[in-house]
Amino acid sequence: MARVLPLLEPAHLDRDFDYVVPPELDELAQPGVRVRVRFSGRLIDGYLLERLERSDHTGKLVRLERVVSGERVLTPEILKLVTAVAARYAGTRADVLRLAIPPRHAKVETEGTEKTEKPKRTSKKNAAADPVVAVDGVVDLDAEQFSVAEQPGNAPAASAVAAPGSADIAAAQADLHGVEPATESGLGLTESGSATEGATFDHNAVPVPVEPADAVAVGNTTEIGSTAGPARDGGEFIGGAAADGAGVEPVTPPTAVESADTEAAVDAVATAEGFAAQRDQAHTAGAVDTSSVAQSAATPPEGEPGPQELSAAPAQLLAAEFPGWGRYVHGHSFLGALVAGRGPRAGWQALPGEDWARRLAELAAVTVRGGRGAVIMVPDQRDLDRVLAECVALLGESAVGLAAGLGPSARYRRWLSVLRGQAKVVVGTRSAVFSPVRDLGLIAMWDDGDDTFAEPRSPYPHAREVAMLRAHETGAAFVAAGFARTAEVQAIVESGWAHDLLADRSVLRQAMPRIAAPGDTDAALERDPIAQAIRIPAVAFMEARKALNDGGAVLVQVPRRGYIPALSCAKCRIPARCRHCNGPLALPDSAPASRGALRSGREGVAEAQSPACRWCGITEAAFRCGACGSRALRAVVIGASRTAEELGRAFPGVPVRGSGGSTILNTVPAGAQVVVSTIGAEPPVPGGYAVAMLLDGWALLGRADLRAAEDALRRWMSAAALVRPGGRVIVMADAALPTVQALVRWDPVWHARFELEQRTEVRFPPAVRFAAIDGTSDSIAELLGEAKLPGNVEVLGPVPLPPGARKPFSSGDSPAEVERMILRADRSGAAALSRALTAAQAVRSTHRSDAPLRVQIDPIDIG
Repeated sequence: MARVLPLLEPAHLDRDFDYVVPPELDELAQPGVRVRVRFSGRLIDGYLLERLERSDHTGKLVRLERVVSGERVLTPEILKLVTAVAARYAGTRADVLRLAIPPRHAKVETEGTEKTEKPKRTSKKNAAADPVVAVDGVVDLDAEQFSVAEQPGNAPAASAVAAPGSADIAAAQADLHGVEPATESGLGLTESGSATEGATFDHNAVPVPVEPADAVAVGNTTEIGSTAGPARDGGEFIGGAAADGAGVEPVTPPTAVESADTEAAVDAVATAEGFAAQRDQAHTAGAVDTSSVAQSAATPPEGEPGPQELSAAPAQLLAAEFPGWGRYVHGHSFLGALVAGRGPRAGWQALPGEDWARRLAELAAVTVRGGRGAVIMVPDQRDLDRVLAECVALLGESAVGLAAGLGPSARYRRWLSVLRGQAKVVVGTRSAVFSPVRDLGLIAMWDDGDDTFAEPRSPYPHAREVAMLRAHETGAAFVAAGFARTAEVQAIVESGWAHDLLADRSVLRQAMPRIAAPGDTDAALERDPIAQAIRIPAVAFMEARKALNDGGAVLVQVPRRGYIPALSCAKCRIPARCRHCNGPLALPDSAPASRGALRSGREGVAEAQSPACRWCGITEAAFRCGACGSRALRAVVIGASRTAEELGRAFPGVPVRGSGGSTILNTVPAGAQVVVSTIGAEPPVPGGYAVAMLLDGWALLGRADLRAAEDALRRWMSAAALVRPGGRVIVMADAALPTVQALVRWDPVWHARFELEQRTEVRFPPAVRFAAIDGTSDSIAELLGEAKLPGNVEVLGPVPLPPGARKPFSSGDSPAEVERMILRADRSGAAALSRALTAAQAVRSTHRSDAPLRVQIDPIDIG
């Protein structure tokens, strides 16, 4: 018998079905393989979840049609994660599996199998005795293991790897590192392979799994792999002992949370202090990277320093090898916890000018050195290339990049290398969070506030939340990194589930530029009374001219691309709209004549150019305002192209470069120049910019969005971080706003705390759980009529969709009117709300209603 999950779209069919396995498929039909089954007369793709001796179904069972491939692509860990994600986001496992596992590429799968099977052709006996073969310099399990049934009670094939304590491995360790095995041994081991009390660790060797009770203190909190509890004052986590040399008393872990209620456990993280996750300890066997070897079982000879005397040695070695982390409080202690096999969790705020890609690669390298794998997520392809280059420099071919732009064959080839254990580090975008990395020890993500981490496909999960679920399930370390901090990360820090990883203020002052807003003092307003009213004040021009004369580069950040992307009536200020489709009118920079549309030519004659609709492209040759009848137009927002044109006239003879849209610059050479960039496309320059001007701050802060202030600070800090220490940053915004003050002081933690307090007061995420139901009034009423909502759920709405939000998919024509209903519940009732919506969607799917409907949990576009 085989239990199969068919990939069916209806919500009420999101359950397992039993099939009879014919004798010819018995060997191939193993848990995790792709299969084809017959369902309601049709052949459906699916995944085999488990093999059964008998089925509880009393009726007739259908035969399994075929096994698509013997590759076991759905691992138990990923299946557990998929189930948790589907439960949290009120979706189906089939939808999550489409996000987690890429489509099969048969040729690539066959090529990979042939490569791993080549060593077997020489001697079948040797291959059977030792199923570990070297592939591209990495010791890897034979691919044939994935198509062989794991019988109960049998040891995994990876157990053929020499166990810790063997003389051969100890000798190999001595040869690799040039030291005696007894002194290089990281963790003292007994003959049974368990860690001795008070042991130290070697940052170049694979550690024995550390018990959850081995706590490490950070400041006044306890930093541990999977547990949390009271900390010793002034402690620092270094190799399982406090920084002062005293041992840390074991902390009794709390009761384990059942996997069926994983989502509720993660929600408790945001509200309960000292939440403790359970660490998966089944990692004593598996693929071993050639850069590290097993620990020696020998204890230190009499007369030599014991483990407690050597407890500070790993921190000293890490500090010498990775000095960049020394600028952060407990930075090297965090690395030491990763090497020791623990799962520390932190919110890391990078310093201005920090080589953050290198720091993330160092975290991955330290994790691999400890015998585990790592996943690093970045927002876009440019960041992926940068981080992957640093990881390859440190780890070689054991680091791979995963992104949709690779193409189906290349992406599937790299994904298979991760599944088979050949790659230990994955650098990718949001879908990389589902990568089947073996012995996962670290999940890190850069700039979690970027909206690209929100999945636009059902069930619309956010990569940050999925990463937290996976870190909770596996006991892996979790790092949310960035120059700014989101309210969601601040919530988990305040709950105690994660900790701050920050630099001291004295170090920050040496690294940050000087940041100011025009007219921030009375003296500045006396010198320039209109500084706050004009787009580029005089002080910004003076600083830019001075920097250019000294040979420095100037960065100009503009919120909008194009020439003049928005127009309005010059008389009544109402936005100009197209008469055909009601779209916005603009002067695009694609037309050559648009360069002089609203400026005087060299001969003093104004060049005429008609605006065009940004939606339908029809030119509006005879505009007339529908409100006042005026024919005059004015620019609402100046785009990057128009800004570059104006700055070119202001600084003649200085190169002006543009970065944005389809022409994003990865880097620019040093020298006197002006770089005009849209938000998120700022290229770095060697040595840093001398001056940065952040224009049109009102366009970012004035958006009708819950995360407008948070997003504005994140984009400003990303640009200001490219300025050299002591340089000038001028932000064109009101200096009295809290967001501007946080930028001037470079205090993202304070701003995140302020945002969290404001949202908690008005009951917005992440303080509560939101469920947005988008659809027609009839489809929303149908769903809410079937939903058995908990008693504490508030129903808000209906309201119109937020500007820019996509309408839900419909099998027919898109309706003209789509509404949004919002359900709000406390974090304690979040799991019950998701279960109620899941059940209601299952009932609705049985009615075969084709009306558009979409359910999103904590959407990023709330309005």
